[in-house]
Amino acid sequence: MIALSLAEIAAVVGGQTYDIPDPAVQVTGPVVRDSREVESGSLFVAFAGERVDGHDFAAAVVEAGAVAVLASRPVGVPAIVVDDVQTALGALARHVVERLGATLVALTGSAGKTSTKDLIAQVLRSKAPTVFTPGSLNNEIGLPLTALSATEETKFLVLEMGARGIGHIRYLADLTPPKVGLVLNVGTAHIGEFGGREQIAQAKGELVEGLPPAEDGGAAILNADDPLVRAMASRTKARVILFGESDEADVRAENVRLTDGGQPTFSLHTPSGCSDVTMRLYGEHHVSNALAAAAVAHELGMSADEIARALSEAGSLSRWRMEVTERPDGVTVVNDAYNANPESMRAALRALAAMGKGRRTWAVLGKMAELGDEALAEHDAVGRLAVRLNVSKLVAVGGREASWLQLGAYNEGSWGEESVHVSDAQAAVDLLRSELRPGDVVLVKASRSVGLESVAQALLENGAEGEVVAR
Repeated sequence: MIALSLAEIAAVVGGQTYDIPDPAVQVTGPVVRDSREVESGSLFVAFAGERVDGHDFAAAVVEAGAVAVLASRPVGVPAIVVDDVQTALGALARHVVERLGATLVALTGSAGKTSTKDLIAQVLRSKAPTVFTPGSLNNEIGLPLTALSATEETKFLVLEMGARGIGHIRYLADLTPPKVGLVLNVGTAHIGEFGGREQIAQAKGELVEGLPPAEDGGAAILNADDPLVRAMASRTKARVILFGESDEADVRAENVRLTDGGQPTFSLHTPSGCSDVTMRLYGEHHVSNALAAAAVAHELGMSADEIARALSEAGSLSRWRMEVTERPDGVTVVNDAYNANPESMRAALRALAAMGKGRRTWAVLGKMAELGDEALAEHDAVGRLAVRLNVSKLVAVGGREASWLQLGAYNEGSWGEESVHVSDAQAAVDLLRSELRPGDVVLVKASRSVGLESVAQALLENGAEGEVVAR
């Protein structure tokens, strides 16, 4: 974080200082909520959770080097006490962002946010110092903590914004007002909570509503291939830039194909020129993510050649997202188990089919959460798609939703041993260990709550670990 005195922080967040001998002492280290991350000069943010109360760690974090604790009650060590810690954290983040000279880029969407954020960060940091959301810390706590990690040297601040209801994106955009806003897509992730795709579109579009007008440099980057996203152009005063494969897109891809290994290659077209891209990531769905990143980078002054070079060198920065590892025996494990929704599940299956040409393919799939009334139809559709893509074997893991996956496969014509329903991750591991052959490709994917990453990890244990070929 940029250096701020405890007195200044207290004024910004409307707090009272307790047990602080010198209010001029500055916070020069990171602002953290995890006591294990405290460094010399840190500010520790004490959240009172259901199971763990950060206030209980106050003495330990000060002993470890924190200069003070942001708390909701006095804790016997230097502290800034506020009525609401989350609100105070947001106020501090907004103050720091306003002090920075960095260009703030925010993005949202139903699928691909984290992968696209990672691509944007890698492209922009090839040009200038860039700070970006780690992993998927895209909520009302993770977002301000990311913003507070920026320094005076930071030129680009890239923030992923998630939402579980109307008003969430607006709240986040008010905390850290972006100059460039990107909306990737409107899908069915969390549709059970929102109530429908129109409501999801309403929530995601809050990002472009909060952008500065075009004359003040505001830019709304929208997916030309998604009608609900493209319609958001009417909700912003910012300049609109379209990306996609549509002929009307300002930044578009032509001659898209997959390499024999399943990696996308295409010709990138921007308003200032064209250049060829061959990605290290797997699956055609990354073309749209790459175009979104390219549109952001072009808006911020990068040439087509610079963008194409950075995209071709970029990998995945976040764990368990199409993480491809080849074992010494030739079995390829694709760990995409961080999360799942219908759109990302279909994309992963298509990537598996492309990677597995001439090889046996396994889709180890589990529940897609938060689909509400659409859950049965969506799981059934994924099971059917696995059959249509000629996946060699579908292993559906878990309870009711897994049975729907297998039912879809059965109804699509998988009547033999092409699909199987197992009770849990260990049963899936046992099956795979007994039946995998050299050269097979295994995709593992489900919602985060299922924990199917344990299947991928088990397949790489006991001396079978190989080289991670794309991360």
